[in-house]
Amino acid sequence: VTITTRLLVSHLSGIRHYEKDITKVKEEKEKANRAFKPYQDKEQKEKEGKGIEKTDSVKPRKEQEGEVKSRNSKPGRRDKEFEQEEYYLKEKFESVIESLKIFKNDPLFFKPGSQFLYSTYGFTLLSAVVERVSGQKFTDYMLKMFRDLDMLSTVLDDNEAMIYNRARCYVYNKKGRLVNAPYVDNSYKWAGGGFLSTVGDLLKFGNALLYSYQAGQFKNTNSKILPGYLKPDTVTTMWTPVPKTEVSWDRDGKYAMAWAVVEKKQECGCCREQRHYASHTGGAVGASSVLLILPEELGSEAIATGLVAPPRGVVVSIICNMQSVSLNSTALKIAREFDKEKWVQ
Repeated sequence: VTITTRLLVSHLSGIRHYEKDITKVKEEKEKANRAFKPYQDKEQKEKEGKGIEKTDSVKPRKEQEGEVKSRNSKPGRRDKEFEQEEYYLKEKFESVIESLKIFKNDPLFFKPGSQFLYSTYGFTLLSAVVERVSGQKFTDYMLKMFRDLDMLSTVLDDNEAMIYNRARCYVYNKKGRLVNAPYVDNSYKWAGGGFLSTVGDLLKFGNALLYSYQAGQFKNTNSKILPGYLKPDTVTTMWTPVPKTEVSWDRDGKYAMAWAVVEKKQECGCCREQRHYASHTGGAVGASSVLLILPEELGSEAIATGLVAPPRGVVVSIICNMQSVSLNSTALKIAREFDKEKWVQ
């Protein structure tokens, strides 16, 4: 088979995640689909059978039901991937190419490109490609990029290093009590969850992407606007939904290239409006995070007159030193409030 970097970055490679048993993976997927089906059927009936518009009133009920369900579930037990032994590896790898031995001899779960399966190991392989092509360690390559972006507080999650203001991480034990997170070594998955950062640094990262995304739209500014860190077309490609993908934290979205993306959509007048945004959540032993980017919809007149300059939009970052905390919906609510307030002004 052929596995491309595009397949890796969109989780279509067929490389396994932490679960080695494909039967269990299929069972979990079917269970998740069954849980979501009642909402789909309900919305379909309201739209077609009764002729009722899908207004914003549908969404709060759905969110409320989800919140009640979340409150009644045991803390720290919602995400079964944290039950996998490989999540708690303590072996130190000198390079990401060396860490490929964990999964390189395991069979693919499906033909590359045919199905979606979120895979941290797919990103480990991707980082090995970067290491081989660049001719330097993946960690050195990334730290240089973080320095370029002025993300000076973003470092490797290295247990031995003395890191200023490093927070202690927590998990819930089987009795529902808060305890210190266990020791792990992240050298087998630097790309998939091996960096420590701050809210400020993640906001810089989000703004750099938003700037790059919008910079190409400002063409009549007499070269006053500096180019983005990435080409506009690159970010557009990164934020373009890829067929056959799915997103666990927002059913309106699709996976793109290392980002979950919700496209702009409104079927009828006065119906629920989907705003275009990109986000990604993060889950690690003892920590949870999200980075969400809601680009402003720029008018042609504002762009032509040069009255505004990129980045334009809302960037939300949340970091929590506790495991299995769902943050995407909270970040989206915050982004919408700031966006709403801006238009009021």
